[in-house]
Amino acid sequence: MKRIVHFGSRNYGQLTAARRILPSFLICGGQRCGTTSLYRALAAHPAVIKAVLHKGVHYFDVGYHHGLRWYRGHFPLRRRAERVRTEFGVPAQTFESSPYYMYHPHALGRIARDLPGVRLVVLVRDPVERAYSQHAHEVARGFEPEVDFARALDLERERLAGERERLLADPFSYSFAHQHHAYRARGEYIEYLEPMAELLGRDRVHVVDSSLFFTRPEPVYDAVVDFLGLPRTGSYPPFERHNARPRNRLDDSIASKLAEHYRPYDERLAAWLGYRPSWM
Repeated sequence: MKRIVHFGSRNYGQLTAARRILPSFLICGGQRCGTTSLYRALAAHPAVIKAVLHKGVHYFDVGYHHGLRWYRGHFPLRRRAERVRTEFGVPAQTFESSPYYMYHPHALGRIARDLPGVRLVVLVRDPVERAYSQHAHEVARGFEPEVDFARALDLERERLAGERERLLADPFSYSFAHQHHAYRARGEYIEYLEPMAELLGRDRVHVVDSSLFFTRPEPVYDAVVDFLGLPRTGSYPPFERHNARPRNRLDDSIASKLAEHYRPYDERLAAWLGYRPSWM
């Protein structure tokens, strides 16, 4: 029944696409960094209208073949946005959250072309913990048959060999391994933030340290709201952690090897940000 409802809503969305607004901002990663929690906090803002069906539309990564009309069909009607403007005196904004946008080799170029002026919010966390969390997540979803994290890390280079190049060569190809098995690679944040800023402008990229978001959410939330040009309301939404999965403690030797791998990337990230992230 849910699938039928979604199918009908998407069809109606496409039929009314010309009367819909496009996102003014996106949460584009990183995966397992608190994107769902921030999405829900921002969706509770009275001047924000979230995407109609899903938190993540995945248009600019794996759904680009559907076309912009299809994408626009996921967002609110303009008349609804005008009601928000009337009530709050500011234009309504809409958004979505697709963490693969940060890592997919074509996503940022597509975003820059189709959403001129869009702002991007990126969350980062200790990349060692992020990699371990992603592995548990992929195993739980049935996307990772290798339940041993150390073995999955060993397989990563072989699994990803040539996949980025294949995606670059064929814009509409798909790589399951690139999306689901890049445990080490997706924590090399600076590799994606630098080209993101070059393509869209540094002033349109806002980085959130997810550890600070979960320990002191109010000032972090205020900074995001200010970056997006949203009015402060004087109150806060519930700040909750979503999609957390129980798992055993990460083996110290694996953690040390990963930390050593990330050290140069983290140093570059700190220089780019102008401050040292919480895990450093």
